[in-house]
Amino acid sequence: MTNDAIALANGHIGIEIAALGAELIRLRDKGGRDFLWSGDPQYWNGRAPLLFPMVGRAMGDHIKIGGKHYPLPQHGFARRSRFETVSVSPTRAVQRLVDSEATRAGFPYRFRLDIAHELRGATLAISATVTNPGDLSLPVSFGFHPAFRWPLPGGNGPHEIMFEKDETAPVRRLDDGLIAPRDVPTPVAGRRLKLDHGLFAEGALIFDRLASRRLTYGPSGGPSLAFSFPDLPHLALWTKPDAPFLFIEPWQGYAAPSGFDGEYAERPGVVSIAPGAQRVFAMEIEVRG
Repeated sequence: MTNDAIALANGHIGIEIAALGAELIRLRDKGGRDFLWSGDPQYWNGRAPLLFPMVGRAMGDHIKIGGKHYPLPQHGFARRSRFETVSVSPTRAVQRLVDSEATRAGFPYRFRLDIAHELRGATLAISATVTNPGDLSLPVSFGFHPAFRWPLPGGNGPHEIMFEKDETAPVRRLDDGLIAPRDVPTPVAGRRLKLDHGLFAEGALIFDRLASRRLTYGPSGGPSLAFSFPDLPHLALWTKPDAPFLFIEPWQGYAAPSGFDGEYAERPGVVSIAPGAQRVFAMEIEVRG
C-alpha cells in the first residue's frame, strides 16, 4: 500500500485511496487485476483526481466573483489538497476538505467537501457531498477524472463505450483549454462508440448535452466496467496520444466557453448551493467479468 493510503476490500474488489486529493489510486478485482491507470509518468502521473470547485479552465486561469478576479488553476485545488480522514471501516472511508486561508485566496467561500468511497459487492460507490456552512450562496462545479487501462486487463480485442441511451447531440472540443464555439457531430453511432485513438487526435470529447446517465466500457467479450452517475449531466472522454488509458469523466459543469469573463456563478454548468444546504455528486463503478 502507498504511504498514508487507505485500503478497503470486501472479497469482490479492493481499492486504495490517497490522502492527497482523496484520489482513488487502485481498483482491483478479486484476482488482483488493477483496472485503474497505474500513474506511469511516461504518459501521466495521475490516476483519478477530483475536480473542485471548478471543472476545466477559466479564461486567464482566473474566475470573477463580485466583479473581482481570483486566481484558480485548471480543475480547481482539491486534487492538490490534503484531505483529513473522517472515518474508515473495512469497506467504507470518508475524507474531508474544508476551506482555509489558502483556498479562499482563489475561491472566497466557505465550504466542506466530504468524499466517501464504499464497496458494495463488485461495485465501488463514490460520493462527493458539498456543504455550504457560509452565509452566501456557494457556486461550484464538481467532476470525476478517473483514467482506466486501455485495454482493460484480460480484455482482448477492440474496446467500446456503450451508452444507456442514443447520443445524437453534437459534442464539444476545447480550444486552449476552453470550450470552442463550434459544435462537432457526435462520433457515437446510436448507443455505441467504437474506441480508437484517432477520436482524440484533437483532444477530449465533451458531451454537454448528454442523454445517458449510465454506460459500460470494455471489449465485446471479457471484463468490463459499468458506470452510473445519476447526478452528473456532463461527460468527457479523453486520452493522450497513444497512451494505454482512457479517461471516463462524469461532470457537473465543464470548462468556460471561449471568451467567457462573466461571474463564476453564471458560468454554464455551475450550480449554486444555498447557505446551510448541501449537494451530492455520485458515481458508481461496477467491475464485471
